[in-house]
Amino acid sequence: MKLNVVPSPHIKTTDSVPRIMFDVILALIPALVAAVYFFGVRALVLALIGIFGGELLEIIIMRYIRGIKDFKPDGSAAVTGLLLAMNVNVGLPIWVFTTGLIAALVLGKHVYGGIGKNPFNPALVGRVFLLVSFPSYMTTWWAPKYWKLEALTTATPLGLLKEKGMEAVGFSYSQLFLGNTGGCLGEVSALALIIGFLYLVFRKRIKILIPVSYLGVVLILSSIFWMVNPERFGTPLLHLLSGGLMLGALFMATDMVTTPMTPKGHLIFGAGCGVITMIIRYFAGYPEGVSFSILIMNSLTPLIDMYTRPKIFGKSMGVSGQ
Repeated sequence: MKLNVVPSPHIKTTDSVPRIMFDVILALIPALVAAVYFFGVRALVLALIGIFGGELLEIIIMRYIRGIKDFKPDGSAAVTGLLLAMNVNVGLPIWVFTTGLIAALVLGKHVYGGIGKNPFNPALVGRVFLLVSFPSYMTTWWAPKYWKLEALTTATPLGLLKEKGMEAVGFSYSQLFLGNTGGCLGEVSALALIIGFLYLVFRKRIKILIPVSYLGVVLILSSIFWMVNPERFGTPLLHLLSGGLMLGALFMATDMVTTPMTPKGHLIFGAGCGVITMIIRYFAGYPEGVSFSILIMNSLTPLIDMYTRPKIFGKSMGVSGQ
């Protein structure tokens, strides 16, 4: 009988980074289909640029800038590019979107050493970069199916709530749920996002406590403020179904690399995202706060992990003589 000594890990799995990334892309297809249906083929063009442009850019960075000649794409850049496309409006110029894609991969990922080492969600880094650098492009919204006509630009439900109050919103909850409103490509249909999320749950790719605590805190806070002043603060359903909340809670805040590792950390992370989102929506200059809230909580992930570590039984406590 031979004893084979091999290095860890000793418990192996068939999962790999490419397989996980492929599942995420599959989960985003319903949202992409909804975006193409409501905004036309240009939504697909932006998504394809994000997917294939992201992979091409990462190959250039890894092989010709970082000098890793044997690098093979793992799909993570495609996911970043697709998520970035889901976070912009259909009329965004291609050159602006490409600039954001470069920022996402360079500033959000490779300056930290690449996949697994980035503290911030790269797609959100790209989105915030675009929002700060090109605010007029990033805050112009087109009515569904009419993005080519400048006269048919529209306001988002949260923008109307911020400027004029609940009576001016003018969208039914069915419109918000199905996606017949202005907004980013990936935030217009809550139904499509939920379908993709359920697929990730089935595939065990998602940290379910994060979206549960995120959406739960938003529901609680929006209910409290709605009871205080329904005209100014809007209904809980409006906040749940509008803006980037569903996209952020279900796909962005659940990123494996930039979120805590423990169940208690997941709850804290999601709750923190919910609180910051609602503070920005109610009291800050922007009508939306999802991107900022997730990036802020990304920065706190090391501290959350530190203070939510489980106790290690059997560890020496420094007793004299040991």
